[in-house]
Amino acid sequence: MSGTSGVMRIGEVHAQLRKIFPDVELSKIRYYEDKGLVQPSRSRKGYRLYSERDVECLTEAIRLAHEEFVPLRVVRLRLIEQGLLAAPNVTSTPRHAARDAATSVVSAPAPAPVVRPVMTVVESSSDEVSAPVKEYFTTNDLLATTGLEPEEFNQIQALGLISPVVIDGETMYGALDVRVAAHSRALLARGVDARLLGSLRRIAEREIGVIDDLTAPLRQAGAGYSGEQVRTITADVAREVGSLRSVLMERELHDYLRA
Repeated sequence: MSGTSGVMRIGEVHAQLRKIFPDVELSKIRYYEDKGLVQPSRSRKGYRLYSERDVECLTEAIRLAHEEFVPLRVVRLRLIEQGLLAAPNVTSTPRHAARDAATSVVSAPAPAPVVRPVMTVVESSSDEVSAPVKEYFTTNDLLATTGLEPEEFNQIQALGLISPVVIDGETMYGALDVRVAAHSRALLARGVDARLLGSLRRIAEREIGVIDDLTAPLRQAGAGYSGEQVRTITADVAREVGSLRSVLMERELHDYLRA
């Protein structure tokens, strides 16, 4: 431990991390700092000073990235959700600003904890939720369109399933957010514990990480692809990944129901 009580220099942090991740390099710590995944303080002479929380933050970031293969941009959100990393005061996009600030858009009492939800059978009028025709929706529009109750709305927003944007000073939701909310409402109507829906969001994030890895060569220097070509090919790869996932899910479900 450094002379300053309660803080460590980068070499001490590296030594601690190597007890858990023997192959981690010192440069990885600096790289994660550059990516905003850890926020050490500085001494008067400019040396990085890491707290125990910073070390915990780095440990979780490395675990997510190397063991769960979560992309770094998602790792950062997960660290903020876990309270290990402070949310930025100034954000680069309105979507991030709204996600950080608008966690209780609808005032409603917190729901009682559910120990074991009871699944119910409900009639579904359609296999697919109709896509909304508008581009952006107010909170009241979203509630009216999806049938979500205020408590359910607060739950799925806290889980990061829907992400507001700020347009002309007003909190709004995109058409895809409304579709996510509608599908979430259908599952909640069956008695599904809302916390399980957060797992589905993380699965989607992992899939984006896979697509990011698959298309990484397109973005390398000298690859010779324009930005538009990269976007087009990435969208095609995403559709192919989605088709494969759908077939794998169908097969797994078939085996599960037959067991």
